[in-house]
Amino acid sequence: MPLHKPIRVIIAGGGTGGHVFPAISIANALKQKVLNIQILFVGAKGRLEMKKVPEAGYHILGLKISGLQRKLTFKNFVVLYRLIDSMIRSKNIIKRFKPDLVIGVGGYASFPIVKSAIKKKIPTLIQEQNSYPGVSNKILGKKADKICVAYEGMERFFPKEKIYLTGNPIRKEILDFENKKEEAYKYFNLSKEKKTLLVFGGTLGAKSINEAIKVNLKLFLYNDVQIIWQTGKLYYQDATEYVKGLEKFDVRVYEFIDRMDLAYSLADVIVSRSGAIAVSEICAIKKPAVFIPSPNVAEDHQTKNALALVNHHAAVMVKDHEVKEKIGFAVMNLFDDDEKRFKLIEKIAGLAYYNAADNIAEVALSIVK
Repeated sequence: MPLHKPIRVIIAGGGTGGHVFPAISIANALKQKVLNIQILFVGAKGRLEMKKVPEAGYHILGLKISGLQRKLTFKNFVVLYRLIDSMIRSKNIIKRFKPDLVIGVGGYASFPIVKSAIKKKIPTLIQEQNSYPGVSNKILGKKADKICVAYEGMERFFPKEKIYLTGNPIRKEILDFENKKEEAYKYFNLSKEKKTLLVFGGTLGAKSINEAIKVNLKLFLYNDVQIIWQTGKLYYQDATEYVKGLEKFDVRVYEFIDRMDLAYSLADVIVSRSGAIAVSEICAIKKPAVFIPSPNVAEDHQTKNALALVNHHAAVMVKDHEVKEKIGFAVMNLFDDDEKRFKLIEKIAGLAYYNAADNIAEVALSIVK
């Protein structure tokens, strides 16, 4: 039953769809549970959240903040300056907005806001999406009131008594994909007679995956596999040029797929990075997948995310540096082996969480004073 007490909430973080879409899902779940609620998002200027959060109907403030470079470079002095500036701005945001609750979903803007809230003794919750947390959440987890996680065994990193196993929030429109095939065939202008490969590698794109698809494109197309290919912003133009003349084979190239529910409905096999939300969505829709973990992430957490499925015989993993040579075989092996494909579907279905946003909202509201 919805709560009537007025509540003010800050949700901080973003940077990628893997942070932004779960944050919006949590906000929507909170609105369902609290009749009189004000939600303010805080993100990083120039990042995806500054576009997607207003589109979802929420107000957002942007901080000038970015991540540290792994090598010694002058840019890190700029990063440290921005972090100090963001800490000051975060204190002012909290002072003005007076939140009853602060939720950090990961990403650059999460740390200064949650840290400032902890210092002010405002109830805080962090949502850790990966099987291996980043440095920021490890630090915040020591003082945050509650920690919602998506994988078992997270007591290695956080105090056991604070942990709630909720899974990662999935967009409701993603879950509602089952009966959309007719709409999807029209939307993508694809054939009902062919198997469909869905490829995506994040908002900006993954160079290794895009190069591997180019190398293996004719192998797929000449075997009657049609392709929905999200290249990301950085590689869209190059891929578009590459597929000219191949449109008759049913290959569709997109910078970003707005209707992932329709793409998922057609997918027989998926090739993807193993970011936390991509993994959670693919578990929820019960599709066989080949994961190519990004080597350019903190603590190599994408490999750990993928291995969490591979160790349950629920997915296939190809290492990033081997993707050109191995992706063709890995994909065609799934298309050609019905039994293997169905076994992956059976196993991956058992790893899905379907009510994560509601469960996280419940945990969050339990700490409001």
